[in-house]
Amino acid sequence: MRFNSTRRVSYGLILLCFFAALACTSCNREHVTTIAVIPKASADIFWQSVHAGAVKAGWKHNVKIVWDGPPNETDIATEMQIVETMINRRVDAIALAPSDRSAFKIVVDRAYNAGIPVVIYDSGIETDKYATFVATDNYLGGQMGADRLGEILHGKGKIVMVNTTPGGASTTAREAGFRDEIKAKFPGIQILDERFGMASIAQSLTVTENMLTAHPDLDGMFASNESGSEGAARALKGRQSKIKLVGFDSSPALIDDLKAGWINTLIIQDPFRMGETAVDQAMKAIRGEKIPKKTFLPPRYVDIGNVNDPDVDAQLHPDLKKYLGSSGF
Repeated sequence: MRFNSTRRVSYGLILLCFFAALACTSCNREHVTTIAVIPKASADIFWQSVHAGAVKAGWKHNVKIVWDGPPNETDIATEMQIVETMINRRVDAIALAPSDRSAFKIVVDRAYNAGIPVVIYDSGIETDKYATFVATDNYLGGQMGADRLGEILHGKGKIVMVNTTPGGASTTAREAGFRDEIKAKFPGIQILDERFGMASIAQSLTVTENMLTAHPDLDGMFASNESGSEGAARALKGRQSKIKLVGFDSSPALIDDLKAGWINTLIIQDPFRMGETAVDQAMKAIRGEKIPKKTFLPPRYVDIGNVNDPDVDAQLHPDLKKYLGSSGF
């Protein structure tokens, strides 16, 4: 009886080990590398283009892309909760565009401590616990905006700025680059006013109208993001104004306004390439490869002279339908 009992125990252990090994093999076979890509918002063409670029990179690397973001750039709490959710899901990496440079330090540090590499894209953050930072050279973009407006105004005039949101690192850098360049190169240009459009077309329209009323003798204007540029253009159209507007970012509406003459120049980014690069770098981080701490993508001018150039058109109109489906999301 002692022998039979020992044999039954041995058979039981063998079966237990067999099924455990089978389960482990199944888990390994079914695991799909997953990268969470979290934008500041989801509605703007800019973020849809980032999404499309991320999907392209996901196809290239045969990984799953989970795209989730808040409805607008001022909803910091929702975006932070999305990051927490992705950490709890134990995704393999996170690509994050933080809507506030200081508030997101906590969740990025938590991801780092959980062993999840984080790629920061679009806007910077006040921690070094990330794998790499992928962004447009926003300060340079602001300088470019100042150079173009200074050139248009022949170095003299009164201008205002439609800023985006307090605490947004990317737009704050653009605004700083614009101010610094105006001060350094165009002493004959006065910045009379600056107001936040809060990443909203409606709010940007309102603050622009208020500045136009407060300063009826304006010559020029700079807007530091897509919604600000569109709100400012709408305000100028409503007044049949001859004020020169230099904006930032692009959308079908902004390109129409550029062609119609309401906007003189747009400083544009390459959000499709940004999304693709962020996922490419996340894959390198997952594999433990060495990557640079920062990767800057150059901005470029678009005006009536080059808007129809093939390379500009390709950057302005990425194939969203190909990567995101007929809905564009």
